[in-house]
Amino acid sequence: MDTEAQPTERDRSSRPSDAEETSDTEGPEGRSRFAFVSRAAEWLPGGRITLSLLVFLMFLLLLSNFVLQPFQIPSGSMERGLRIGDRVLVNKLAYRFGAEPRRGDVVVFDGTGYFGDADYIKRVVGVGGDHVVCCDEEGRIEVNGRSVDESTFLYPGDSPSTVPFDVVVPQDTLFVLGDHRSESSDSRDHLGSPGGGMIPVDDVIGRADWIVWPVGHFTRIHGSGAYARVPSAPEAKPPRAVGAHG
Repeated sequence: MDTEAQPTERDRSSRPSDAEETSDTEGPEGRSRFAFVSRAAEWLPGGRITLSLLVFLMFLLLLSNFVLQPFQIPSGSMERGLRIGDRVLVNKLAYRFGAEPRRGDVVVFDGTGYFGDADYIKRVVGVGGDHVVCCDEEGRIEVNGRSVDESTFLYPGDSPSTVPFDVVVPQDTLFVLGDHRSESSDSRDHLGSPGGGMIPVDDVIGRADWIVWPVGHFTRIHGSGAYARVPSAPEAKPPRAVGAHG
């Protein structure tokens, strides 16, 4: 026996027609939205074209403020990877949801009060707690006791540093260097300045992810794997307790 329910004449007659359903979905609310757009377009010089441009510009503004922002490379401090005049696209969400800058990342930061009243782009060499030293017996930078081969991004002919240093990076700060060391003013040059040449993580604008101009230089900016074998920073030792009898 066929147990599927069959519609009765009453069921069929009580169903609204397709035209009635379409009419219901385009009720007062739908018409009011279209009326608002039409009124706005009539109010603006240029009509719908001007309205479309304003919406597009607002979208770009929101995108630039909260997601992606273009920056122009002003100097040769990050050659050979980034050349003067290149436009890079900075990912402003890269460190906004619990992620932290990592060694090897190329970051843009606000240098006000530390480097100068401008935005800078450098490579992260040390993060909070890292012990960064230059140089080992072979002239390489050493991070947490591990020598780092920077030859894949260091400017040809440059040494890792002509300035010796031995620093421990404070928590929530970064030690940064340019890839073109002989042309870069970076953490090495500000060790005696306020902040000791370190950049607060909170002042990082974002991670440079793409070169978008010129078109012939379009490419993804990858963080260097040269630091992959660097061990974690040693945990700070608690102060030694002093006994009652000293």
